[in-house]
Amino acid sequence: MRLEPPVDISRSDAAAEAAKELSKPVYGQAGDSLVSRAVGKVLDWIGDLLGNMASNSSDGHVGLILLFALIALIVVVVLWRAGVLRTTRSTPRTVFDTDKPRTASAYRTQAEQEAAAGNYAAAVRSRFRACVAELTERTVLDERAGRTAYEAVADAGRAVPALRDVLQPAALVFTEVVYGNRPGTSERYALVVAADEAARKVSTRMLVQG
Repeated sequence: MRLEPPVDISRSDAAAEAAKELSKPVYGQAGDSLVSRAVGKVLDWIGDLLGNMASNSSDGHVGLILLFALIALIVVVVLWRAGVLRTTRSTPRTVFDTDKPRTASAYRTQAEQEAAAGNYAAAVRSRFRACVAELTERTVLDERAGRTAYEAVADAGRAVPALRDVLQPAALVFTEVVYGNRPGTSERYALVVAADEAARKVSTRMLVQG
């Protein structure tokens, strides 16, 4: 006796199951209307394909297997577009996107304007750049535009160990928001502001001499 009856999936059932899977919040986080439209077209295609297979196959399990295989493919595409599956090789996670960064004051003013407009993701990026530019202007860091956020923390921490604890959470926020597609929030922005304020209070007397 078989433990399970054969599963026969109609075209409408297949599309409904795929739509149910893709409606989960994790896919919506991609925030890409182009992806949403593409997924809609793929769902229509899945429904047509499964309808044809169901009518030509005596075993409904074949349609079920194909359904989940196609859903898995769509999941991979959506997550890739969201940046979750991208490697660091294709996206250098540097603090600055130019070899000639602006002044700390310029980045700070930009960050404050972005935060006032509610664009906390952009504000996090600009304010952390202000922090690193400030440390460079105060000679805590040497001028090297290709640093990552974590390299900036390591270099600044060696020069002024007291900075490490406040810079580390800010670097994590910067990396997650700018390169990890995490949402910017007022709380995350506040962590970066704290790091920038600490950088502004650094005195050259605090530098550890080699």
